Amino acid sequence: MLHVGLTGGVACGKSTVSRMFAELGAQVIDADRIVHELYRRGEPVYQQLVAKFGEGILAADGEIDRGRLATLAFDDGHVQELNRIVHPAVGQKQKEWIEEAGRRQPNGIALVEATLTLEAGGKARYDKIVVVICKPEQKVLRYAMRAHCSEAIAREEVDRRTKVQMTDIQKAALADYVIDNSGTLEQTRRQVENIYKELQTLASHPAR
Repeated sequence: MLHVGLTGGVACGKSTVSRMFAELGAQVIDADRIVHELYRRGEPVYQQLVAKFGEGILAADGEIDRGRLATLAFDDGHVQELNRIVHPAVGQKQKEWIEEAGRRQPNGIALVEATLTLEAGGKARYDKIVVVICKPEQKVLRYAMRAHCSEAIAREEVDRRTKVQMTDIQKAALADYVIDNSGTLEQTRRQVENIYKELQTLASHPAR
């Protein structure tokens, strides 16, 4: 089983690229889905976050409001505290999922999509790292479309999140493969297909 980490900056198109890999046959999981499960009421991570950040992060139904939590973490300089609580739990869940994926397809590809893979020191956990990049202005436009907000609000949010991440240049320097998602979907798909062929070859030769 080849372990692949897929990452990139905010609104660069990671989910689009991961879907393309899934369509080709890779087993894919989104770390954001894991986080969503860990944030559920009653989970240890939920309890730790409420203890750290207070009940102000909760929605009316008692569940964690991720928007409120992000605002507190980013605006008040508590991103590191948030990461110390969440990242170890996410890493453990990823490890369990990869092990299960390996049992299903011993010579397959297990791909984990996560925004902060490199920032969290996760490069060593994977055999290969794929980084998705695009032009800065595209991130703003894509975020605005995704969040249904104005470009001004999108720019502010993209800038805020980018400040606590590595730059695209830094991420690309640590990558085994870089996918430029600045062009058309077909151009991106061709890049994904070429990389997938190489990953398949590596996965079929465990002694890589």
